[in-house]
Amino acid sequence: MSHYAGPLLTRPAGEALLAARTAGATEWTGSLDLGRSTGSVTLQTDAWQWNGQSYPYPGKLKDRTIYYWDGDEFAVISRFSGSLIKLVPTEWGAPTFEIDGIKMLPTSKESPVDDARRKVALVEPRGKVVLDTCGGLGYFAACCLEAGVARIQSFEKNPDVLWLRTLNPWSPDPDAPASGGRLQLAHADVSQAITQIADASVDALLHDPPRFGIAGELYSQVFYNQLARVLRRGGRLFHYTGSPNKLTSDRDVPREVEKRLEKAGFKAQLALDGVLATRR
Repeated sequence: MSHYAGPLLTRPAGEALLAARTAGATEWTGSLDLGRSTGSVTLQTDAWQWNGQSYPYPGKLKDRTIYYWDGDEFAVISRFSGSLIKLVPTEWGAPTFEIDGIKMLPTSKESPVDDARRKVALVEPRGKVVLDTCGGLGYFAACCLEAGVARIQSFEKNPDVLWLRTLNPWSPDPDAPASGGRLQLAHADVSQAITQIADASVDALLHDPPRFGIAGELYSQVFYNQLARVLRRGGRLFHYTGSPNKLTSDRDVPREVEKRLEKAGFKAQLALDGVLATRR
């Protein structure tokens, strides 16, 4: 799917547009792509122009919501097909997303892209072939491309998340010149697709699964054995686990993951908010 190139509005951006018009300005300068860039908008009484196209002024916009132009109106970037999936703005520019109100990326202390960058650095992707098991919004992939990865194969199971990626200017576009053909994004369940990947054909792994209660198969010994099979000896894996509350869940998921990875053939240790492992 091609990436959306129109304006994105949040409540602060929409209010800034309206305030500029009310003040009698004929031009407003700001960001209409969630902080990726800054541009100028021509203001008229009943419409505003950006990149050669005219748009109506928005009505009342909600907090924690991003809107895109669907050809008729500014619509919320969300979908409901069994679960409510929504792109959500952050103070850092790069958005996160929620599934049924549960935030899927850490954003309280830093940008989700900066968070991804620190984790990607652990597997040292420059010049390597990387497997990104659960692509999400593509921030791991974006940081790998930035770091000089040779090739990254990314899988994403949820079609609505793939749709969010096409509307998010921070998500890498596999077809964009900047990607240089190095990113392959597949709509597939990695727990099944991994069986078709050749032995020892991957130099590094990034595994950022949904929480255990949603995707337990991606924490299983069977899946970890497959990760060990496709990763070359000496290759690194970063496995995001988050920090589940041990008192409420009565489990220590990071330690469970560490033990299963050791059993699969890795040398593993806790790192950041997950587990860093090396294929023995």
